[in-house]
Amino acid sequence: MRKTNLVILMMIFIMLIAGCQPNNAVEESTVLVLATTTSTYDSGLLHELLPEFEAAHNIEVDVISVGTGQAIELGKRGDCDVILVHARNLEDQFVAEGYGTQRWDVMYNDFVILGPKGDPGNVYASVDLNAAIENMRNHMESESVTFQSRGDNSGTHNKEKSIWPLVGIDDFAGQKWYNSLGQGMGDTLIATNEMRGYTLTDRGTYLSMMNNLPNLEIVFEGDDNLFNPYGIIPVNPEKHKEVNHDDAMLLVEFFISAGTQEKIGEFGKDTYGQPLFFPDAR
Repeated sequence: MRKTNLVILMMIFIMLIAGCQPNNAVEESTVLVLATTTSTYDSGLLHELLPEFEAAHNIEVDVISVGTGQAIELGKRGDCDVILVHARNLEDQFVAEGYGTQRWDVMYNDFVILGPKGDPGNVYASVDLNAAIENMRNHMESESVTFQSRGDNSGTHNKEKSIWPLVGIDDFAGQKWYNSLGQGMGDTLIATNEMRGYTLTDRGTYLSMMNNLPNLEIVFEGDDNLFNPYGIIPVNPEKHKEVNHDDAMLLVEFFISAGTQEKIGEFGKDTYGQPLFFPDAR
């Protein structure tokens, strides 16, 4: 009888111990590293979208928010699994060199030029981007106003560098009015507001921060050269075997799905009266 009781007690003990052990296959989530531009993170878009993806797939998304150039470098080194960025020339090069498998369109917005409140340089009346840059430069040179560049090889910085040559300013970095900060978009906007100067920003980041930028307003917008597309690219597992390619593809499918595209098109309307991004998946 005692032996039987001992066996029963041992079985109960073993069952209790087993019940306390985590079921790794069910409870533990995998981790997916997403390197992305600051605008997708700072705007709050990823905070809105990613919890649904994480819950549906039991995947924890670790977001690294940096400039596009830095995000692409992380992808090249295999330090992330997927990138979501906005510098089409750099994205195409990333894929062409074999670091990314394929690029998918996700969304777009546009770049705008911000300047001093009241537009003292009369930039807004410009007929096109070339005239806007010319008017802005004349005002900066005559009134000792500065242009704040991110200077960080981000998507915004790359776009900005492509604009100056439109009016023959190839040596823009050497101009007295040119101020390269080496900072993210948020810090650049704050500095520009304090200096009452000019800068280039994506519309989404400006809208999300405009209440903290009382000295600035949009002084030029709407030119085709200011189009700002965003793409998502999984890192190529043939370059880095350790990357989580399967989950990266799940994230791609999530971003280009009809439901997520609809949410992207609605994001920001309640707060700003207009969306911060427009869906663009094909």
